[in-house]
Amino acid sequence: MTVAVDSGLRSGLWRASPGFGVYVHIPFCLHRCHYCDFNTYESHGELHSSYVEALVASIEQSPFESPQATSVFFGGGTPTLLSTAQLAEILSAVRRRFGLEADAEVTIEANPETVSETSFEGLLESGFNRFSLGVQSLVPKVLAGLGRTHSGERALAAVAEARRAGATDVNVDLIYGSVWESDDEWRRSLEGVIDAGVDHVSAYALTVEEGTPLATLVTTGRVPDVDPDVQAERHGIASSQLAASGFERYEVSNWCHPGRASSHNVLYWSQGDYAAFGAGAHGHLAGTRWWNVRLPREFIAAVESGAEPRFGSETLSPSERAGEALVLGLRLTSGVVLAAFEARFGDASLAERGAEIDKLEGLGLLERSDGWLRLTERGTLVANEVSCRL
Repeated sequence: MTVAVDSGLRSGLWRASPGFGVYVHIPFCLHRCHYCDFNTYESHGELHSSYVEALVASIEQSPFESPQATSVFFGGGTPTLLSTAQLAEILSAVRRRFGLEADAEVTIEANPETVSETSFEGLLESGFNRFSLGVQSLVPKVLAGLGRTHSGERALAAVAEARRAGATDVNVDLIYGSVWESDDEWRRSLEGVIDAGVDHVSAYALTVEEGTPLATLVTTGRVPDVDPDVQAERHGIASSQLAASGFERYEVSNWCHPGRASSHNVLYWSQGDYAAFGAGAHGHLAGTRWWNVRLPREFIAAVESGAEPRFGSETLSPSERAGEALVLGLRLTSGVVLAAFEARFGDASLAERGAEIDKLEGLGLLERSDGWLRLTERGTLVANEVSCRL
């Protein structure tokens, strides 16, 4: 079965009206990777059924008023630890509660060791039309250092299985800049996924997050810390190698073939609205962010008792909302449309940051062109620093 995704929402450009998304969190993993600080838990299936029931109930009972969803994203954890039937049940609940636009992008994350041609076929039949595979590297020693449990061969096999099943939209996640990886090994990983024929590559610099096994190794001196200069060089290698193969960088860490940008990613970077379901999931509506209880058992108990699983929330002031929207939008290669940004967030949204924007332009980190404000190539390498200044 072949399911094509319409390219109309897939340009990768910042959008003043980016649609409405739904995020579903599946917090289970077979094994927690050494670098991971996401809300995930090693699981052997004991909570899966009750968690799915609670997820479906929370979706069906959601008070969220919204238009039909333009994108849905199942993240984790490893969503494909659940059965295809369970994932289909959850997606059906989303469809019943919110409705999906005819060309909605419906993504599910997967680890290579948890999928097969048969499971891809079932997911396509259920309505998923985009697959994001956690590859991270194709080099054995890098995979071992990161704590991954699959091989490079298995990762490439998973891409091939998705294609044979009929998938027309496949992303791979890669991690660069670890101490176990050389420049040539990074090039080999890029070459491998390009040759596999993927549509989209998300490549992230390894970060050492507090509380992870990797952080313990670094703080005790058993593993060197990451080198920002090396990571900047690896980002440049990715940009060059992917561009030579027809990929366009549309966000700091995301490259795609033309028309294959993730509309759900662009919704995030355009500060769009999205509902969120599951343990630890975060949502956003018109400047108010909220997050659910983190532990799966607490989430299940809250839903079963009829309580709201929300743990906390915060509402941004108009100035804070505009500032956040600006730094998010600048992560996109397109940058933001100045006139549309001011129409959405008010005339003061850019004026109160005008002096800092001028300074960053003077430093060669920002540029204005044809009504857009964007990071320069040099600014992309220090995007976090630019964000802090804005």
